[in-house]
Amino acid sequence: MKRDYNLEKRKYVLGGAVVLVVLVYLIRLFTLQIMSEDYKKNADSNAFLNKTQYPSRGVMYDRNGKLLVYNQPAYDVTMVMREVVDLDTLDFCRTLGITPDYFVRRIREIKDKKANPGYSSYTHQVFMTQLSAEECGVFQEKLFKFPGFYIQRRTIRQYNYNSAAHVLGDIAEVSKKDIEADDYYVRGDFIGKQGVERAYEKQLRGEKGVEILLRDARGRIQGRYMDGALDKTPIPGKNLTLGIDIELQQLAERLLEGKIGSVVAIEPSTGEILCMASAPTFDPRLMVGRQRGKNHFELARDSWKPLLNRTIMGQFPPGSTFKTTQGLTFLEEGIITANTPYPCYGGFVHSGLRVGCHAHPAPIPLVPAIATSCNSYFCWGLYHMIGAKKKYGSVQKAMSTWRDYMVSMGFGYPLGVDLPGEKRGMIPNDKYYDKNYNGSWNGLTIISIAIGQGEVTATPLQIANLGATIANRGYFITPHVVKEVEDEALDSLYSTKRYTKVSAEHYETVVQGMRAAVTGGTCRAANLPGLDVCGKTGTAQNKGKDHSAFMGFAPMNDPKIAVAVYVENGGWGATYGVPIGALIMEKYLNGELSPQSEVKANDIQMRRIDYGVHER
Repeated sequence: MKRDYNLEKRKYVLGGAVVLVVLVYLIRLFTLQIMSEDYKKNADSNAFLNKTQYPSRGVMYDRNGKLLVYNQPAYDVTMVMREVVDLDTLDFCRTLGITPDYFVRRIREIKDKKANPGYSSYTHQVFMTQLSAEECGVFQEKLFKFPGFYIQRRTIRQYNYNSAAHVLGDIAEVSKKDIEADDYYVRGDFIGKQGVERAYEKQLRGEKGVEILLRDARGRIQGRYMDGALDKTPIPGKNLTLGIDIELQQLAERLLEGKIGSVVAIEPSTGEILCMASAPTFDPRLMVGRQRGKNHFELARDSWKPLLNRTIMGQFPPGSTFKTTQGLTFLEEGIITANTPYPCYGGFVHSGLRVGCHAHPAPIPLVPAIATSCNSYFCWGLYHMIGAKKKYGSVQKAMSTWRDYMVSMGFGYPLGVDLPGEKRGMIPNDKYYDKNYNGSWNGLTIISIAIGQGEVTATPLQIANLGATIANRGYFITPHVVKEVEDEALDSLYSTKRYTKVSAEHYETVVQGMRAAVTGGTCRAANLPGLDVCGKTGTAQNKGKDHSAFMGFAPMNDPKIAVAVYVENGGWGATYGVPIGALIMEKYLNGELSPQSEVKANDIQMRRIDYGVHER
């Protein structure tokens, strides 16, 4: 009886073990075929070849409809590793113009799953990119000798103008980081790296399509699966219209030749950027094709830093262009009225501290102080504001109030332009000075910020935006390069008015001062007939030669353009800043330069500044 019981018990144990094994297999099969895509993908890859169809990238136009960036056919060589058999490597390399070492290295890179996530020997891998039509034709003739290799058609960027490289940007092959960040991309794809190409990547890239091809048991292509019923047509990227006027852009770059500097022009009523020139610059066509890496490396090594977009990345003392912000703040805070006079006998002098100034009548009220760019006037204004204890209670509170005005005018933080890499500039606050002076400071300690020196820095874009804000009498629209996206609305940020803390009536006073600067002050070279230009010079102190700056707009009562010019080590604002700014406004408003102005433009273009340490 006992033996029969044990046999009966073993039967159940063995039966249970069999059932358990079957369950494990069933669960595993369910996981592979239902819960996981891997098994299905491997099975499908044996029967199907999914051939990616790349969309054409959106093109770019300037504000007048001139084509700036377009597409040109290019070809990639792709391979399915499992299909590569009996390859004559030497013949293959000769056909593509590569070395055997390159071939071996490339195969190793493709198979490296760390460098090439998602690698499969069943799927297409990019072997070589951007063959020209001629190179592709040579390879196509011998393609039958290289089983497992295919030609993939795509497009590369081309440029109609040797201009606006920093604005337009460029595209390059995706990095591992790009692939991890967005599953749209696979190795060998291209992505915008800088400028508009980067900022509007998702609009420009379009949507990939796919062509499903059927394989036989030996992996040979038998035709389209279901006659293409499941194929997906690629959707082209969206076209962009920029606010840039390409002729104005070309003039700005021409005037900056042989100089380090920036020119930014904005349409005040819309915030659209009309030109954005950074010098030195480079030909955008250098960033196209297989030579892009080599060209980028050489530009990166250039001590003049041509890859740096100084319009949004350069942070400079704004100099006397900043005096307009001080006048506005003092008026709104009641520190002065339009008629308040301050003395200036060679400069601001107080308690042994002296800030020099040039010769002009004194004492003077605000309008002529702006017109003559009087240092003393704005130093006295800041000194009285920071020291107004009855109004603010403490120097810290006064300083915090001052900073809030500057921030409301677009300084101290990125404006939000639709380009990558914008810097914020520097507007100090009370905590900054408490830390640096151990809490012991006053209006005299920080007096230089009143004239755009000291700790204050700004980007050329922020200075141009100041001109647009004054032109609008107290508000600005966030500057933006792109005017229109095909079938898509722009971000509301680029149509919303951003008001400052200063009332419109005080802006009218500053406008009068800027107009007086053009008719009889420091900006006389910008007095263009019939255009009613308003301007403000800037001579920003530097360790070496001063920087030359200008900020202005025109016409005075119907502003169409606001301009900022910044030429490093250019000397007085009137030396380079004013004449360049005047030429930019004349060109935009009149559509062309007069013969006399063309002579001036040629003269400025030919002038070179000796920067000494820079070697090209």
